[in-house]
Amino acid sequence: MKTNPVKEKLRRGEPSFGTWLSLGDLYATRVMARLGFDWLTLDMEHSPIDWSQAAAIFAVVADAGCVPLARVPQGSHDYIKRVLDAGAWGIVVPMVNTPEQARVAVAAAKYPPVGNRSLGGGMHSMNFDATAGEYYAGANDQILVVLQTESPQGIQNAEAIYSTPGVDAIFVGPVDLRANMRKPDGTEATDEEFEAALQQVIDTGRKVGTPTGMHVMDAQTALRRAEQGMQFIAVGSELRMMTVEAQRTLAELTGRAGQDVARY
Repeated sequence: MKTNPVKEKLRRGEPSFGTWLSLGDLYATRVMARLGFDWLTLDMEHSPIDWSQAAAIFAVVADAGCVPLARVPQGSHDYIKRVLDAGAWGIVVPMVNTPEQARVAVAAAKYPPVGNRSLGGGMHSMNFDATAGEYYAGANDQILVVLQTESPQGIQNAEAIYSTPGVDAIFVGPVDLRANMRKPDGTEATDEEFEAALQQVIDTGRKVGTPTGMHVMDAQTALRRAEQGMQFIAVGSELRMMTVEAQRTLAELTGRAGQDVARY
């Protein structure tokens, strides 16, 4: 049975770099999976990707030697069970604000007696080059569980969430965190307030021994966050990379700057 190199990197204290898959396109995914990223996360929270697409994408990523992950729409047992049975090697769970939400997510990702994931299916074991029996015996050690901190409540409960047994990493969603830090009158958090919140995440992760990370938009920022102590770092998405390069080309051709691509 294959082992999960991302879990091994995180345990060694090394940074891992990946990107988001938003297009749901097999050709694009096959290309991305061969470029050398540690992992690729299929975004099933914000992209209109169905289960058949997801299963095919997890398979081509795994077959290329990369680690396929899935961001689920929410941390429910049903979503987590289904993406893992479809062949994902791990989950990214959004909006984890309480220790109870953390425990539910971990339990859904682990077979008994550690959790309550039900046994069944065959795609999961194929992606690990294993028999079903080998997968059932080894999956608890190989599935990656990443929980997202995206609100002040999540930061307030950080120590209890991050120390939940079975949590492999914490991942900051910066856009949602910043939005949820708005004051009652709608005033945005300052850069200083936002950076202080990120530092609190990092410090709490260090205190309890859980790696942290976040989504960034360029390689320079990714390296800076790694120097700051983060280990699970996403750089943009395949959609953003395509769009940025297309806009750069058009700007050279026409002399006009392209539209903002921050949303990608």
